[in-house]
This record gives sequence, structure tokens and C-alpha cells, in this order.
Amino acid sequence: MGQQPFETADVDDVPVVTSPDGSAVFPLLVLDGRGSLAVFELAPGQVSHAVSHATVQELWQVTEGSGRLWRRQAGREETVRLTPGTAASIPLGTAFQFRADEDADRPLRIVAVTMPPWPGTDTEARPEQGPWQATAR
Repeated sequence: MGQQPFETADVDDVPVVTSPDGSAVFPLLVLDGRGSLAVFELAPGQVSHAVSHATVQELWQVTEGSGRLWRRQAGREETVRLTPGTAASIPLGTAFQFRADEDADRPLRIVAVTMPPWPGTDTEARPEQGPWQATAR
């Protein structure tokens, strides 16, 4: 196995793109084609579109702001509170939607590891029916 180069990235120096769920994404690093690291962000009061992933799984940790995460998989569903320090998984095929609290003074910011690397293919994110009306792009 060949050596991987060291990489360093700063969220303030990477281009911002829009995720299929409407959140702002700061793609940071990709390692060996197996996973990536990105920051996802919603402004206060914003609600993402509900989606599920065809190929990507995610591990999240909230670093700033607050909100809620809804997840549904195989007939079970839950809504959990998101605050700094909260970690959550988005297993393959899970429908999910998240929202930032309206009264928050900071955006909801989530650091995510995605496996395989985000964004995958153009058809990777599939629209789903979620509990909230989406307001993000």
C-alpha cells in the first residue's frame, strides 16, 4: 500500500457548496477514497430537505448551534435534540432531515465523516418525506 500525503485544510479556506438537502457544505479532506470530512451548516431557523443516501453513511458531531435531527429507517423513527457535543449516525439508506433552532444566535454547524467520500454520485441523495417543511435551498 502506497503512502498517503499529509493534508491540512481550514474551513475558512475551502469553497462552500450546497448539499442536496440544502445545507451549506465545507468539504475538507478525503482519505484514500474511503471517507471524507466535511462541515455542514444551517442558519438559525433553516430546515433541510429530507433525503436518504444510496451509497454514503455519515457520522456527525455538532460543534455549534442547536436544533433537531429526524431519522427513519426500516419502520422506526426518532427525533433527537442537537447541541454542541451531540454525535449521531446516519446509516446507509436512512431518511433524515435536520433543522436549526429559530432563536439560536449561531448557525447549526456539524462536522461529519462520510463513508465513502461525499458527495458520491448525482443520484446519491434521494428525496424523502420528512416531518418539517424545508426552507433551505
